[in-house]
Amino acid sequence: MTTILTAIVFLAVGICVGRWRQSLLEHRGEGEVRRALAAYFPSSDYHLLNNVTLPMDDGTTQIDHILVSRYGIFVLESKHYTGWLFANSGAAQWTQVLYKKHYKFQNPVHQNRKHVLAVAGLLDFLSNEYIHSCVVFTGDATFKTPRPDGVHSLGELKRHIESFKTEVLTENRMQFCVSRLECHRKALTKQTDVEHVAYLRRKFGDGT
Repeated sequence: MTTILTAIVFLAVGICVGRWRQSLLEHRGEGEVRRALAAYFPSSDYHLLNNVTLPMDDGTTQIDHILVSRYGIFVLESKHYTGWLFANSGAAQWTQVLYKKHYKFQNPVHQNRKHVLAVAGLLDFLSNEYIHSCVVFTGDATFKTPRPDGVHSLGELKRHIESFKTEVLTENRMQFCVSRLECHRKALTKQTDVEHVAYLRRKFGDGT
């Protein structure tokens, strides 16, 4: 009985440590992307919002970064991974291989699609073609399968966003977008995170 209990405790601790480590890596990725965006796009043509939690009909959705610009709205999901990555744009989950161990994680393209829908719902006066999904990977992970469309390395991000050269928003309309997002985002509190994790567990059975 003691052996079984010990095994359960070690398993629980291992799961908690794994989730804690992944949380740290995700925050690290968000920090790297945030600093890069702030450095790349400091002009008044761009306005950066970070860690934006928006309400939805069935809960909330948490968006790492939204870059509002004269050239469109960029909704960014940041991921920090090492090892090998196996990805399929149509699959619900992707796989990380690290030291011969396999780890599943939610398809970030699908994940960010929901973020884009939340932003589009608030900015319903804009054409959907002006709202762009960007998934950004930091870290030294290598894709061992073709990298899906919409997925970029941190080094490619600046070039990708700068490739949008046509002005589609006036300065006034751009500021209106920022104001609407700011008015509807939930306050950054511990309770916000608790509510969002509870929603994820209801939907996916996990808080990661």
